[in-house]
Amino acid sequence: MQADTMVMGWWGPLSVLITPFVLLANLSALSGIRRIPEPVTPGWRPPLDPGKPVFRRPAGILALVPLSLLGLVVLAVPLLLLVGMLAGPDSGDGHPTLTAGSCARNDAPWPEQSLRPVGCGSSQAQYRVVDPMDGPCASRDYVADPEYSKDGVTSLCLSALKR
Repeated sequence: MQADTMVMGWWGPLSVLITPFVLLANLSALSGIRRIPEPVTPGWRPPLDPGKPVFRRPAGILALVPLSLLGLVVLAVPLLLLVGMLAGPDSGDGHPTLTAGSCARNDAPWPEQSLRPVGCGSSQAQYRVVDPMDGPCASRDYVADPEYSKDGVTSLCLSALKR
């Protein structure tokens, strides 16, 4: 019955949660049975054949599939939590960082901004990023949202490249 439970005990919604406990209870009962001493006097019948061990039966071998999946989940969840803790929180909200002197491209129509850095020699470059330390941006410049700056509060100027 242990082999049958290992194969067929997983296929119900609640059985997925109950079957591991049933299998552990069966192992506990088996260890209790093994502690019973051999009979001192032979009975009038020969003892029953215990049969093959569970994992040498076809049902026991087939049971390795759901048991392997359960073991994978049990190992994967803590491993993924550990990797998530080691990686730390997300370093931003998904916006790339622009630096003064680099070039950028806007993949959205203005005034929407979907800026991404590109090489200044690239044909995709549309704007040169200028740090507004010397004063306000020029009249023809666009202003990048602050989240694109390194500190997240400074608005950078975007000067159109002449092409």
